[in-house]
Amino acid sequence: MCPYPWYQIMRISKDKKQQRYQMVIYAQEHGVKPAARLYATGSKTVRKWLRRYKESGYQALGDISRRPHHSPKATPSELIDKIVKLKTEYKRLGAEQIKILENLATSAKTMRKIWRENGISSRQRRKKHITKQNLRDIKKQFALFERVCEDTKDLDDIPEYWTSMMRKKLPKVQYTLREVSCGVQFLGFADERSLIHSELFAGYVNEHLKKYGLIIKEGIRQTDNGSEYCGSWNAKEPCAYTLAIESAKLIHGTIPPGAHRFQSDVETVHSLIEVEFYEIESFADRDDFMEKAYTYQLFFNLERPNTYKENKNPWQLAQEKRPDLPKEALMLPPVDLDALLNKKLAYLTQGGYDVYSVPSNLCAELLLQKLAKRSV
Repeated sequence: MCPYPWYQIMRISKDKKQQRYQMVIYAQEHGVKPAARLYATGSKTVRKWLRRYKESGYQALGDISRRPHHSPKATPSELIDKIVKLKTEYKRLGAEQIKILENLATSAKTMRKIWRENGISSRQRRKKHITKQNLRDIKKQFALFERVCEDTKDLDDIPEYWTSMMRKKLPKVQYTLREVSCGVQFLGFADERSLIHSELFAGYVNEHLKKYGLIIKEGIRQTDNGSEYCGSWNAKEPCAYTLAIESAKLIHGTIPPGAHRFQSDVETVHSLIEVEFYEIESFADRDDFMEKAYTYQLFFNLERPNTYKENKNPWQLAQEKRPDLPKEALMLPPVDLDALLNKKLAYLTQGGYDVYSVPSNLCAELLLQKLAKRSV
C-alpha cells in the first residue's frame, strides 16, 4: 500500500501521465480495487483513468482543462478588436490612461489581458538605440547649418591640462559651436565665460558662414540658459548675443531649464575633445595652444570618422548636402576671444585728447556696455 495519498502524489509529481499509467497497468493485471488500495485512492478514480486509457491511449492520461465551454460574461469580439486597435493608435500609453481617454467600461486588467493574448505588449519601453536611430534620421533631414548648438566648456577641471593652464596662461574656457546634421564644429577660447565673449564668437562664426553662403534664414542657434547667452535673468530687452544672432537672420533658441540632453550634440564633442586633445597634448605657450587646437579642429572636421553618422567625417556628410561646398568652409581657425576683445577695445578707444588711450575701470565698463549693444 502506498504510504502517501494519491492526490498528494499528483500535487508533487512532475510527470502525472507516468504515475497514472503505472496505476492503469496495475489495475489491468490485478483489478480495480487492489489498484485503489495500493495507490491509496478510490475505485472511482482508478476506473476513470482506466476508461480514458482504453478509449484514447497514453495521451488521455494528461490533465483536461476545466475551462467552461461557454462564458456568458466574456468580452465581446467587437470590443476586443476595438481595444487592440486602440493600443496601436495610442502606442505606449498604458491601460489606465486609454481607459480614461476612451471612457471604456472594461477594466484595465482585462485590457492588458486582451493585449497579451493578441501578442501586444501593454507598455513596451523604447530601446535606447532605437531612440538614437530615430533622432539620427531626423537630424539628417536638416539643411547644412540649419540647426546649430552652442555651449561653453570649463577647462580648469582637467588634471592633465590644469598645470599648463596656470603656468603658461592658457585659455580657461572653450566656446564651442556644433552643426547638428553633419557634426561640424568651430572653437573659440577665452579666460572667462561672459556675454561679450559669446557675442564676439557668434559674430566671428556668422561672418565666416556668410562668406560661404551657409546662413540659413530662420535657422536656429540653440544654447542653454546661462548668463553668457541670455544675459541677466531679469533683463527686459534681448541681450547682445541674441541681437548678434538675429542680425544674421537667425533665431536664438534656448533649451528648457535643466534639460541638458537637449545639448547632447555639443556635449558629445566636449567629451571627445577632452580625451583626444587636452589629456594628450602638451603646450609651450598660448600661441602653440591655438595652433594645436586648429590642427585638432581640422582633423575633427575633415578626417575623423563618426560612428554615429555612418562612419563618415563631417566633410563627407557636408559634401552630400552641398556638393559645391569648398573645403575652406570647414576650416575656420579657432579664435582667441580675449585677443579679439582687446582689438575691439583698442579700436574703440582711438580718439582725441579727451579719450583715454588705456581705459580706466569706469571707461572700460562704459566701453563694454557700448560694445554689447553693437552687432559684430
